[in-house]
Amino acid sequence: MIDRLTPGSNAPGTSAGNTPHRVVVKVGTNLLTANGDRVDERFIGDLAGQIARLKAQSASVLVVTSGAVAAGRAPLGRTGRSNHLNPRSMPYRQVLASMGQTQLMRIYEDRFGAHGMVPAQVLVSRGDIQSRLGYLNIRNTLEALLEVGAVPVINENDVVAVEELEGQVFGDNDRLSALIANLIDADLLILLGEVEGMFTADPHSDPGARLIREVEHIDEELELAAGQAIDGRGRGGMASKVAAARLATGSGTKVVIASGRVPDVLVRLCSGEGIGTAFHPSGSRVESRKRWILTGTSESRGCVTVDEGASRALREQGRSLLPAGIVRAEGTFERGDIIAIAGPDGEVFAWGLANYSSADVIAIRGRRSTEVGTVLGHEYGPEVVHRNNMALVEPPGAPRGKEDHGR
Repeated sequence: MIDRLTPGSNAPGTSAGNTPHRVVVKVGTNLLTANGDRVDERFIGDLAGQIARLKAQSASVLVVTSGAVAAGRAPLGRTGRSNHLNPRSMPYRQVLASMGQTQLMRIYEDRFGAHGMVPAQVLVSRGDIQSRLGYLNIRNTLEALLEVGAVPVINENDVVAVEELEGQVFGDNDRLSALIANLIDADLLILLGEVEGMFTADPHSDPGARLIREVEHIDEELELAAGQAIDGRGRGGMASKVAAARLATGSGTKVVIASGRVPDVLVRLCSGEGIGTAFHPSGSRVESRKRWILTGTSESRGCVTVDEGASRALREQGRSLLPAGIVRAEGTFERGDIIAIAGPDGEVFAWGLANYSSADVIAIRGRRSTEVGTVLGHEYGPEVVHRNNMALVEPPGAPRGKEDHGR
């Protein structure tokens, strides 16, 4: 258990004045629009001022922004033909995003320029990060932008994302921000919204809900407390923020969920002040290739279940997954797809790149590696998943931290 933090205290592992080297800031839709139908330029101006102060302390800051759809409402209205599209349709949303991107970046350019900063627009989609080549290209671009002193302003590419592409949207950019944090080795991910942090229950409906100051492990109880509620404008909610925190902390990044309405919230968080809910890293830094594998877990095409012996060999001895240890394979996947690896209890404990298709795995499961070529008529090596292409996940279940009863 960790000690309860009181307002104004320093978070463990971050001393006052010790600004994180790399910070990713995700800004939600409601913050950017002040719960209205227009982008709140004053808020972006305040955000720019805080980021300028962090950059003056040698911090590199990346912004994951929402708001393009909201920013597109005004220019669409000026066309006089907005009634030609069904407001519930995907084309309508894409039109808003397309018109709104230029409006949104104009505001960022104006407000950031007032502080001598240059914003750089980066539009990404899930497929961009899922591809190993795309992952490296985005990483190299962001590294280059930071090198020249620009502030990357990142958003999901709503203009080309379509509803039929199941799983291709990130969910109010919460997950996108976690993927970006992992991709550029961020020290801190700050998820800014209108809520003060993570509560034991919905504070809007439960007067007894208490703010959780710190989280050591994200377990089922905490995910249940996050709920499945989606706010009125954004596509995310507390559940998506907790899911993003699980992804980022698993790769060694600290995550804080906090209210963007708190004065100087970014500067105060980066100086170590205990604001909102802090999620502490559940693991050490993961090497680049394995971190990339973890970014694709939600896109997994299937799962293989292994026996107890194979489970121990993978978890404790760092071995590769061989056909002999596989009990069954589920889903349809091809060679090179990311798959889940579960133990006898059904708990997923690793993810990896499959060296064989699901049909091949079904054919060779339980067999010796020397039999693979004979059974299949082809062979890509003795391993179904090589240890260099496997990333273990941190098991849930440890205490999640104390609540703040003093509020």
